Amino acid sequence: MELDPLVLSRIQFAFVVSFHAIFPVFTIGLASYIALLQGLFFKTQNPAWDRLALFWTKVFAVVFGMGVVSGVVMSFQFGTNWSNFSLAASNFIGPVLSYEVVTAFFLEAAFLGILLFGRGKVPQGIHLMAATIVAIGTFISAFWILSANSWMHTPAGVELIDNRFHVTSWREAIFNPSFPYRFSHMAIASFITGGFVVAGVSAWFLLRGRDPEANRRALSMCLWLLLFLTPLQAVVGDFHGVNTLEYQPTKVAAIEGHWETATNVPLLLFALPDQEAQENRFAVGIPNLASLILTHSIDGEIPGISEAPPEEQPPVMIVFWAFRVMVGIGLLMIATAFTGLILRRKDRIYENRLFLKTLVGMISLPFIAVLAGWIVTESGRAPWLVYGIMSHADGITPSLTGWMALFTLIGYVLVYAVVFYAGVYYLTRVVRNGMLPAHEHASVDRDADRPKRPLSAAHTPFDDDVDPVRS
Repeated sequence: MELDPLVLSRIQFAFVVSFHAIFPVFTIGLASYIALLQGLFFKTQNPAWDRLALFWTKVFAVVFGMGVVSGVVMSFQFGTNWSNFSLAASNFIGPVLSYEVVTAFFLEAAFLGILLFGRGKVPQGIHLMAATIVAIGTFISAFWILSANSWMHTPAGVELIDNRFHVTSWREAIFNPSFPYRFSHMAIASFITGGFVVAGVSAWFLLRGRDPEANRRALSMCLWLLLFLTPLQAVVGDFHGVNTLEYQPTKVAAIEGHWETATNVPLLLFALPDQEAQENRFAVGIPNLASLILTHSIDGEIPGISEAPPEEQPPVMIVFWAFRVMVGIGLLMIATAFTGLILRRKDRIYENRLFLKTLVGMISLPFIAVLAGWIVTESGRAPWLVYGIMSHADGITPSLTGWMALFTLIGYVLVYAVVFYAGVYYLTRVVRNGMLPAHEHASVDRDADRPKRPLSAAHTPFDDDVDPVRS
């Protein structure tokens, strides 16, 4: 049986990136939230802020560990599966990934230890500083990774000589045309993801009557955050779409399911794109709205997919529907945030069980939206590794066979399944144990008998044999 190493390598990288992406998009937002909680405790000395900070630091430790384990192998694939690309782009990609390790990873690793194990052992100001530096480190890491990824979409500041990219301007290469929009979009997505997770878990605790004082504070903070950030994300997404129209028009055409260049283009709500026939078999849309959104003119012209040769077109069905999943979830998030404002005005935000259950049910939706967004971004770039310059076929390792790619793909799936199971197991224990009761939080040395490793946070003196409604 003949196996295509190109297809399998793309599936493998897509799987690894998708699995990994859900962790940093959560920890970036959560790290800033923990730093805020530590700051509030430092200023007010209110133990509720400290209990919240301790609990969410435990969650952060587990998720951060899963992110490191799942992400450290991604760079290996550049050499094993995409050696031609690695050789061609090494003058830019190599230094940028090194900068991420030196400026962010080492910073996080050093101060994460103080954050996890320094509570009560270092001055509160030092502990707050550690939390702040860890939060800053997550953004520095995202800066470099998204710069490298954005450069692959909108290459700038380089010239191709003898199949090698040579940097002519580091400023233009790092701050390439799509980077500001992509970084802003992902940063806001990180805060929204963290906000919905914290709000959902806080709602879950409130439904069970556990530590209502602290969890009301947490829920209120998150709903205020989401009330401003969810609409802002829609605005930033609009700017990102206009930028993509300028630099990757075929991707936008696939997003819109629009085949022929035209003006007064409708916004398609539903469609069944037929790539072989280069048309939609079924479509329901709003007249002129796509032109208005993308060009800010009701009769603006939008390029069609057919402007690109068939071999240079992305998989339209995947891009079209992944985008609608992302936008649909985004609209649901906006509606939920504004529902919280309405209930707050009626002073029913903490007692409305339907709303609290809705928040619990929405914990997973930000992650689905992020994955859908990555599918749009990366599938919409196909068949290019470096947009318009190097294709996937040009970048793959020449000696790679289909069986080799299949073997590593199966290995990654099995190993990541173990990582995911272990992570969910520990997270479940952390959430089930919840926060220490106020009187025990103040009197118990929480680290006295705990091994000095991050996942030990999942084990507390309160285990299965204790009444779960202890707080």
